[in-house]
Amino acid sequence: MWKKTKALRFVVVLVVLAFIAAACGSGESAETTTASEEQDDTFTLGVSNNVVGNSWREQMICAIKAEARVRGNVDQVVLLNRDTDTAGQISDITSLISQGVDAIILNPGDPEAFNAVIEEAVDQGIVVVVVDNGVTTDAAYLVSNDQTAYGELGARWLFETLGGEGNVAYMRGIDGVGADTDRDTGFQAALADYPGITIVSEVFTDWSPTNGAQQALEILTTQEIDGIWTSGIDYSVVEQFPVAGIDYVPIVGADNNAFIGQLLNTEGLTGVAISNPPSVGGAGAAVALDVLEGKTVSRQTLLTPAAIADRSDLEEVYVEGLTEGWSSYMEIEPYTTYTSADVIACLGPGE
Repeated sequence: MWKKTKALRFVVVLVVLAFIAAACGSGESAETTTASEEQDDTFTLGVSNNVVGNSWREQMICAIKAEARVRGNVDQVVLLNRDTDTAGQISDITSLISQGVDAIILNPGDPEAFNAVIEEAVDQGIVVVVVDNGVTTDAAYLVSNDQTAYGELGARWLFETLGGEGNVAYMRGIDGVGADTDRDTGFQAALADYPGITIVSEVFTDWSPTNGAQQALEILTTQEIDGIWTSGIDYSVVEQFPVAGIDYVPIVGADNNAFIGQLLNTEGLTGVAISNPPSVGGAGAAVALDVLEGKTVSRQTLLTPAAIADRSDLEEVYVEGLTEGWSSYMEIEPYTTYTSADVIACLGPGE
């Protein structure tokens, strides 16, 4: 049963920054804009997602749909949700433009390749909000978890836990994707301060629990390791230790509910959950609707991650029975207006 806890209010601290240099490649100050043209009473939101079968992306979409539904002024969410490459996702965005949506929310697979199609949409009066992964055009609004801080925060916890020495397996996300690049920037910043840490394996999991499990099993059975940093593919990695027949080592993961449950209930396991809420999608939908409603909105919004390691904090954020791979942090104040139950229901307008 879902239970809302006070800890969800402070697991992730919401801050609006002047600009996200790592994601957007610019040092300019943030802009605020106000929609100046009179808008219709109801809006159509388009959503472009290019990864299917990933629980984080599924929850992101559910948060978008929930925010659109509870706001009461969205007639439809047009969801283009499929595994595709950059060219395929650009085609999807072009399709949304041709359908005449009022706003597009997208999680892009490349920081530069989408600039032209984003600018095309904006030129036609469509509000574009990029979530999770940044782009280098300033035509779009950006709502993102601070991925550089995510990489560094978990790495420093792990290196400190190991006493500054040891062999570490580095399990990344998708090669070339902005979030992975930013996390690596943070990871490398921490690694530079710990010369006694040796990276004995570096793999790209593609943020797939299945891939991560297979890679982890191979690492555990072929390498001597003292710790593992994962880019959110954590609970499936933990499951491989008994399969390999070796003792647990400290693990860095995300705030996946399944991983948090493992940290609470698995004897001998230590680790830290770095918050990276999929509800950034819901916050992105809120930003899009605020702009369409004529409100003043910051161009860039960052969510600062938190390290959840103490048992009391883990107990506060754990939700019994929540979908595997989902995060229990769903409401992002002051942006989202839905409840956690709305995200779990995963219903958009008219559904």
